[in-house]
Amino acid sequence: MKIQVVEAAKRFQYEWIFKDLSIDLEPGNSLAITGSNGSGKSTLLKCLTGSIPLSSGKIEYWKDGKSIDESDWFRHLSIAAPYLELPEEFTLSELLDFHFKFKRPIEGISLEEILELVYLKEHHGKFVSQFSSGMKQRLKLALALLSETEVIFLDEPTSNLDKRGIAWYQSLVDKYQMNRILIVCSNESREFDFCQQKLVLEDYK
Repeated sequence: MKIQVVEAAKRFQYEWIFKDLSIDLEPGNSLAITGSNGSGKSTLLKCLTGSIPLSSGKIEYWKDGKSIDESDWFRHLSIAAPYLELPEEFTLSELLDFHFKFKRPIEGISLEEILELVYLKEHHGKFVSQFSSGMKQRLKLALALLSETEVIFLDEPTSNLDKRGIAWYQSLVDKYQMNRILIVCSNESREFDFCQQKLVLEDYK
């Protein structure tokens, strides 16, 4: 899998969120997207996932030398973000069963092990609506990192996590990024200090 961004630009009315942005990402690459609050980090992430269109330029996903149609990008990526809510009408076990009908868990890990990894095994029968914000965040991160996808997007990954939760997140990324593309949107160095590349959004205004 490879992602190519060529002279990408996005604006809302007369305000440029970013422009003239070009970057190539290959398996094993990790990229931090940083910038001040309101600078457009999440907007860029949404463009990279195909959720919203660019104003100009292009983003392409490549696999085995072939360009992947934008309508199929979602099959190759996973995402954890504050604006993506978990379906709260499910119990935890039901949610895992539902999620992994669409994305397979990474090889060698069972649903039982996922419950243990997120420290929620004893809560498997509870509705997600009963979970604390920290429990929900751990679950979002686990679903993103433990799904068998080639690209992982994390937006503000340690929001709602305490000190222990932050250490858990860092350990999870270290163990399960593997040879995949990882993109982190954040202003907090603790969330992205392991990233190989750093993109400051203000440099592309």
